[in-house]
Amino acid sequence: MAITPHGNSAGVARYSQLATIFRRRIESGHWVVGERIPTVVELAEEWSVAPATVRQALGLLEEAGLIERYRAKGTFVRRRPQQDLWCEVPTDWNGLLLSPPGIEVELLSSDVAAQPPYVEHADGTSAPSYRHWRRRHSRDGRPYYLGDAYIAERWAARITDEQLAENTTLRMLKEMPGLHLATVHQTLTIVMADVELSSDLDVPLNSPIARLQRTAVDAEGVVVFVGDGMYRGDVVRLDISVHS
Repeated sequence: MAITPHGNSAGVARYSQLATIFRRRIESGHWVVGERIPTVVELAEEWSVAPATVRQALGLLEEAGLIERYRAKGTFVRRRPQQDLWCEVPTDWNGLLLSPPGIEVELLSSDVAAQPPYVEHADGTSAPSYRHWRRRHSRDGRPYYLGDAYIAERWAARITDEQLAENTTLRMLKEMPGLHLATVHQTLTIVMADVELSSDLDVPLNSPIARLQRTAVDAEGVVVFVGDGMYRGDVVRLDISVHS
């Protein structure tokens, strides 16, 4: 077997391509946690690459904490990548109100008299103006979410700094006296990290990013919230119950 660059993999270093294949083997259970994987020479022969290329690929997995290499004993699988998928993207109303435990929220910027650049769900009329916040969420010092929130100025003026640092936007709106949310929509798409996202979320360029666009409309048909959130793809898990 050989690695043949094609499609979007053209231009990607061979060791990086090989690392994704090895990662998939651990992810799928083909390489079992606690067991030794084939030697560098065996893997080099299997993929028709130089042993140095295999070592580089294994180095990426070692940096990610997926394998451990021992002199004279070999390389062993330490854990599966799925154990990193701790950030569950909410798919129901109750989940949208909860913040994951142990996170830090950083306010990067704020603007007044703003307008959302784009509204994914055109179910209501726009408010005269919005307050814009950009926040970044981190866990254990590792950024995992970057979100832009546009909240109708009428309601944004009531939000405190403490609420902004602790709560999801929808929770703040849900608990706002006098505000009744009539409809809430969210759309999930997978995009690639551009230069800005790569820097803000500390991920390689073109890494998969889960984009959540959310819109909330009040009982008067006014769009009171427009959200555009980006989750780094290597920590996100999406669980959906399927009813027969």
